[in-house]
Amino acid sequence: MSDVPPPPRLRLLAFDTSTERLSIAAVGPDGVVHGHAGAGGAQASAQLLPAIRAVLAQAGLALHELDAIAFGRGPGSFTGLRTACAVAQGLAWGAGRLVLPIDTLLAVAEDARLRHGTTRVVAALDARMDEVYTARYAWDDAAWRTEGPFALLAPEAVAAPAGYTLAGTARAAYGDRLAPGAPGVPALPTADAMLRLAPALLAAGGAVRAQDALPLYLRDKVAETTAERLAKK
Repeated sequence: MSDVPPPPRLRLLAFDTSTERLSIAAVGPDGVVHGHAGAGGAQASAQLLPAIRAVLAQAGLALHELDAIAFGRGPGSFTGLRTACAVAQGLAWGAGRLVLPIDTLLAVAEDARLRHGTTRVVAALDARMDEVYTARYAWDDAAWRTEGPFALLAPEAVAAPAGYTLAGTARAAYGDRLAPGAPGVPALPTADAMLRLAPALLAAGGAVRAQDALPLYLRDKVAETTAERLAKK
């Protein structure tokens, strides 16, 4: 038997407001995960801070005791990403903690693995405006490998190679316009999935100072003029 003590468990807070679903989770030294899920979108900004306080209280954690504060950095809803980033920065700044930005599409892949056992994933979230945020991942040697960059595509341009499962919210939004014939499972960038991803990301140096945390935007322009919409049609 080794005399070396096991490494201490990380104390983490994670939250995501990038979709229509608000997700929060915290884990303390006992390893028990405490969480909250609710309506996101426009309601997230009002609900996020009170819900975070409640989850931390359930976990018996204070902000200054956390090893890091993780948030879903995007891609996703512009308002949701700004809200999550601003709250993570504010909490981390006040408590002197580091911030861990986590890619929402990677969290979708991890949620699909946890809930459905998928290890080859095309993550695809509805980006609205008839477009999809997507990226491809493979689970190898107990870690995710990213296969190519993020993309913002029309539904018809999203492909799922043989052996890959389409995961996310885009299939529900666009049906078989998206990777027709490919197996698909619902998945979200949940805080539980982010907690599972966080230790490896922290070990790889993914945490940043509060002032250095930024959302990830794939779409530079949110609104189109009437003329631009008509031109597309």
